[in-house]
Amino acid sequence: MPPRYGQAFTDRPCLTELRLSAFAGHRRAGFPLGPFTLFAGPSGGGKSSALRAYEALARLGGGAELGEVFADPAACVPERARPDAQRRRGFRIGCTADGPEGPVRLDVAVQAEPELRIVGERLTAGGRVLLETALRDPGRRAVQAAWYTAGSAPVTRAPLPDDRLGTALLPLRVAGKTDGQRHVLAAAEQMVVALRSVFPCDPRPERMRAPVPLGSGRLLGGCDNLADVLWRTRAECARRHGQLVAAVRAGCAGPVADVLAEPLPGRTVRALLDRGDGIRTELGRLGDGELRYVALALVLLTGPGVLEVDPAREVPAALQTLTVLADGFDRALDVRQRAELLRLAARMGEAGHLRCVGAVSDASWAAGVDGVTVVHLDA
Repeated sequence: MPPRYGQAFTDRPCLTELRLSAFAGHRRAGFPLGPFTLFAGPSGGGKSSALRAYEALARLGGGAELGEVFADPAACVPERARPDAQRRRGFRIGCTADGPEGPVRLDVAVQAEPELRIVGERLTAGGRVLLETALRDPGRRAVQAAWYTAGSAPVTRAPLPDDRLGTALLPLRVAGKTDGQRHVLAAAEQMVVALRSVFPCDPRPERMRAPVPLGSGRLLGGCDNLADVLWRTRAECARRHGQLVAAVRAGCAGPVADVLAEPLPGRTVRALLDRGDGIRTELGRLGDGELRYVALALVLLTGPGVLEVDPAREVPAALQTLTVLADGFDRALDVRQRAELLRLAARMGEAGHLRCVGAVSDASWAAGVDGVTVVHLDA
């Protein structure tokens, strides 16, 4: 058996493939995922929907209910999909997670109409089906599940809810008494850990210019509260803050001696660039590209403790990898800023702490760079 979590091993669980068998504009599609992956193509080519499917799998892996994840499930159904005799339509997504258990595959079939529910799920590893569910009785809000046991009975059967991912529920249902059950638990754990630490990020400059209230110090996906996070991180880790200052200096116009936050009356705080000559520039005076660049640099240089993510708390942070989902990764950025963010992402990816999946219209600037996987999509 491969080593269990808590033992010494080097492989951190991470997603290495995204499968969109039937999702929005995608059919029978499989995409490789590396430490830094860019989905590239024209508008309407399916870049955003690929990231949306990745985020949906991550949220399901974290235990979210189906209705929370898919607020508009009909939009996920392929446009030309025809309903069956019972007027049912749906979509299918999946992924592969590599780690100490080897490649583990997860495939999920979701019925979007007439009712939103999971109608089938399969977890496989090493050519063996470890968990399989199917909707047997449409009148019941449950699916029939069977998972590998390799004990006195080859499988165990039981109902599972049809609004949650069965793989995420297995640790609560499998005792782990046989080698088969332990294999199922290890594979499910690897998949859930690979999915959980995901941070969808799309910095919104228009929300980053004004002072913000002091709060939790955890960065939101739109980076609205960047000043609050800088107030926290500058005091917590001088080394990491020094790396941020160097990155901002490389990507912003004019001299940069420091990046800081200044408290204001009413328990609010604003972000500033210290120019080193007695002049401080409010971040609100920067251009959209500079603001997006500063926010993305901060995201790439920090971790789950600072970002608004829900990691697998039962697994040590050293065994997890944060994945940043960045739609419109290069929006408003200039050539210098793109190159610097690419360098930062590659450096963090080499250390195994962070992976990044972005969407861009043109990835020619990143093609051929070590550690970068470019997925070309056509409209």
